[in-house]
Amino acid sequence: MREYVTELSKYFINICMVIYTLECFLVFADKWVSSRLIYTTQKILIFLIQLLCFADLMLVSGDMQYVLFYAFVQVFLIAVMGIVPMIYENANRLLLNNMCMLAGVGLCMISRLSFNKAVKQYIIIMISLIVALTIPYLLSRIRFLKKLTWVYAAVGIGALSLVLLLGEVTYGSKISFSIRGISFQPSEFVKILFIFFLAGALWEKYSFARVAVTAVIAGLHVIVLVVSTDLGSALIFFVGYVFVVFAATRNYLYLLCGAVGGSGAAYVAYRLFSHVKTRVLAWRDPWTYIDNQGYQITQSLFAIGSGSWFGMGLLQGDPKKIPKVDADFIFSSVCEELGVIFGICLILIMVSCFVMMMSVAVRIRDRFYQMIVYGIGIMYIFQIFLTVGGGIKLIPLTGVTLPFISYGGSSVMTTMIMFFIIQGIYIRLQQEGGRHNGGRKADNAPGMAGRSRQPGRAGSMAGSGRADAAGHRA
Repeated sequence: MREYVTELSKYFINICMVIYTLECFLVFADKWVSSRLIYTTQKILIFLIQLLCFADLMLVSGDMQYVLFYAFVQVFLIAVMGIVPMIYENANRLLLNNMCMLAGVGLCMISRLSFNKAVKQYIIIMISLIVALTIPYLLSRIRFLKKLTWVYAAVGIGALSLVLLLGEVTYGSKISFSIRGISFQPSEFVKILFIFFLAGALWEKYSFARVAVTAVIAGLHVIVLVVSTDLGSALIFFVGYVFVVFAATRNYLYLLCGAVGGSGAAYVAYRLFSHVKTRVLAWRDPWTYIDNQGYQITQSLFAIGSGSWFGMGLLQGDPKKIPKVDADFIFSSVCEELGVIFGICLILIMVSCFVMMMSVAVRIRDRFYQMIVYGIGIMYIFQIFLTVGGGIKLIPLTGVTLPFISYGGSSVMTTMIMFFIIQGIYIRLQQEGGRHNGGRKADNAPGMAGRSRQPGRAGSMAGSGRADAAGHRA
């Protein structure tokens, strides 16, 4: 009987995931579908998928600790989907639901791989949620964020330099500190400071001279990361800088310069760093070096292939054959046991987060906040590209985590803070939209706020760089 239940649950899990994913994009077609109905259905599907996944883990393993952990995970889901909208009525429901879905899947998969690590991840997620809950409130009260441009840069470079000098070496890279057994990676938090620096530097002036100055500061961030051999983070910082500059200037020449400069930097890194050569070698021909350099990527491909469309079932595969599976190759583990369909849906859910971020950004008319949302969105989606692309042999492996899903406290905390920064900006956007609609509450659907306003008119977060989101002078 147990075998029948676990076998059928694979199909139900994937069906629920497909429906949830379709609804992520139906949100953007709010002319035909009620967004409130979509968000309610998504919540039901999240709880149902969690129930089925943890029931599988308990039935297959016979370990009741999964039941207890399931209960704790539901506390997190209820806190995000229930309490957050009570505190912030205008919060973006799609980003909240997707955050719950991704974090829930991550906790489920990590608990399957290592229960102790799952408990640590859960504690960090709850601490992150408590910290992140204050961010929308702080954004509504603090009026001097635009004036701290060079402070962001100085603190960011200082933190990265401190890691370079005093950090611990992990797999050949100086990327983290460890205090009483708890390690954290400062470069994850510096991402946020870096985005705020770029927004502060480019929101009002984006002349060639200003772009050149920001290029020097951004270059210092990247150089410190390269010297620390944290090349994955260096690449994310570089791409984030190029696209934020493009968003600020709308000058395609900067994109071209970024592509040329990035290609040159990649070649230099290939010549200078032996582990980069190893990863390129494993990417080009992993099968020839299957016992050495190509072992990780070949095991990843075997895992994805063995999972087929609907997966082998939780605890039915062998993802632990892949070194560092809980961090760098969590996507392969998902595909092996939950199926390629489930994996594709995960990617599409992340893409829907990115689309929502860009949808919010294009409606913001205060350029400082607009640059922040653009920067967060670009770094978020590019990190996903690097992680998934490395795991499926689309690109050489870079060793970065999959946001909300991979094991890594610094990564999950930073991603949650980024999501709540966007929530804070979105909430103010909705509030301003309500004021300009004669006090009527703005619809939470992505296409409603600001639809009737004409370009150049005063609107949500208005001022085109002259005033902040609440209409106060910067």
